[in-house]
Amino acid sequence: MSAKIVPREILCKSALSKTGIPGYEYCINPYVGCAHACLYCYASFMCRFTGHQKQWGEFLDVKINFPAALAKRLSGRTRPEGKVLLSTVTDAYQPAEALYKITRSSLEVLAEYQLLEVHILTKSALVQRDLPVLRRLRACEVGFTITTMDRNIARVLEPGASPPHLRLAAARQLMQAGIPVWVFIAPLLPGLSDTEEGLTSLLQTLHKTGIREILIDYLNPYPAVVHRLKSAYRRYFPGALPELEEYLHHPVIYQDKIEGRLNQVSELVGCRPCFV
Repeated sequence: MSAKIVPREILCKSALSKTGIPGYEYCINPYVGCAHACLYCYASFMCRFTGHQKQWGEFLDVKINFPAALAKRLSGRTRPEGKVLLSTVTDAYQPAEALYKITRSSLEVLAEYQLLEVHILTKSALVQRDLPVLRRLRACEVGFTITTMDRNIARVLEPGASPPHLRLAAARQLMQAGIPVWVFIAPLLPGLSDTEEGLTSLLQTLHKTGIREILIDYLNPYPAVVHRLKSAYRRYFPGALPELEEYLHHPVIYQDKIEGRLNQVSELVGCRPCFV
């Protein structure tokens, strides 16, 4: 866990929320905030609702009664059905989870009631710790967000997340245990991970790992995200800044160019990601 972050323990009123994300009925967010501190994170809009004055990636609330609230909801008269996604505005396996085990306890509750299909999306290798519980769920899939295989880029843009090679190692372990695994390349990073070299490296690595379901998405240019990324690009990746500017000012032209490049790389590598 980042030395800058002192977790605040809070109580929640509910643990299972309806979601409008296509393909899912519910979402679970055991934490408020995220120590992964990814500069491109769309969830940073949550800052305005948390009461924190600190920037995204510098605060964390731990919902210490979350598993109990989830058990209460699942044992109610109206039983939820369908698919639940962990998580939508935080990462259920950020560093604090190693200590608090809120996600682990919540999965044990879900395994006990056997009502929901569980889908996990994370940037952390910590998910492999819970393999024994994942096997007991009614159904389970795990997705890993991987934006690049370049550790230097990852270190700057997603500083608190597990390095990409550790995420892939965790993916291998889960697949060997029979847990379906997919990868979300999101967002494509203009001038960094969307180059022919970057795309080839990433897709070849995923293909060799045995991952066949790959989804991909463009950067969501929220003002706060753009501000953080421009600052990082100017400092660490000045040569890629024109590509970022092109995407921001001419997104359709940029997307046409990238889709053509992706088609060429996909033919070479032998796997084809799908845009969401």
